[in-house]
Amino acid sequence: MKVDGGVGTDLETVGAQAQELEEMGYTGIMTAETAHDPFFPLLVAAQNTEKVELMTSIAVAFARTPMILANIGHDLNAYSKGRFVLGLGSQIRPHISKRFSMPWSSPAARMREFILAMRAIWATWHEGKPLEFTGKFYTHTLMTPFFTPTDTEYGAPKVFLAAVGPKMTEVAGEVADGMIAHAFTTEKYLRETTLPALERGFAKAGKTRQDFEISYPVFVVTGQNEAELAQADTAARKQIAFYGSTPAYKPVLESIGAGDLQGELNAMSKQGRWDEMGGLIDDGMLREFAVIGEPGTIAGQIKDRYGDLVDRTAAAYANIPKSERSKIIAELSA
Repeated sequence: MKVDGGVGTDLETVGAQAQELEEMGYTGIMTAETAHDPFFPLLVAAQNTEKVELMTSIAVAFARTPMILANIGHDLNAYSKGRFVLGLGSQIRPHISKRFSMPWSSPAARMREFILAMRAIWATWHEGKPLEFTGKFYTHTLMTPFFTPTDTEYGAPKVFLAAVGPKMTEVAGEVADGMIAHAFTTEKYLRETTLPALERGFAKAGKTRQDFEISYPVFVVTGQNEAELAQADTAARKQIAFYGSTPAYKPVLESIGAGDLQGELNAMSKQGRWDEMGGLIDDGMLREFAVIGEPGTIAGQIKDRYGDLVDRTAAAYANIPKSERSKIIAELSA
């Protein structure tokens, strides 16, 4: 199983962070699009590493156009010598329309077309095919030599797509190279909802599971002592409650018979009762979402529960020493 680790957004320190993660044995380095651009740190990481993959997890697709991301994806992949993975997500309507001032409609259909449009652009640059992409949401029909990259030795980057619902998951299976499952996911949901949706996508594209990677950033509750374990436990319950308050994620709660909890969490979130929400996540529910135990048990638990489901994982266990993390990474990678 591949193991990915995240780096921050401070461009002064991200190079050293990336070097440390590579030395510890991580397979990939990830950034997220929150308060800062997700691509600049990966450029710095590429300068300071030699073999780790560099992935956005995620960059907001609908905040940009296929041409913009085709350019960024190409440049980072060329500079890193083929190590870049363009991880995309849709975000939700309010952020796209109100924060980014971009159009929102039919997210799964739009995302499918977005990725196909990027692939058409890359085919023009890397294979010399005419650019003739005309869709419902995006049209790209103009490309001249002046705007065509020439550093094409490493080709187009891989594209991973973040998905929760069956429609977006099916799109991932059809047009992406991998899927980024949400941390707010249960083993039951992965087996009964995610995998069947991916298979429908594979069938449309004539692909197989072997042609595809599934990444799952599992919740990990661990620590060196009881106090640290308790602190990690509380943080995980709060994070699970935060995600559970989102209406779009209700099916995940329904997968473990807790669908009614979503409305209660949502109501509490609107009242600003964030600290109280974690108290609604009982021990049984925590075990559905998280791997819990002493550091030495974590890798074995992840492999036992998800070894036949996912190809790569990421987890936050910065509260344990680097030596212990290295052991977990080595065991997972074996």
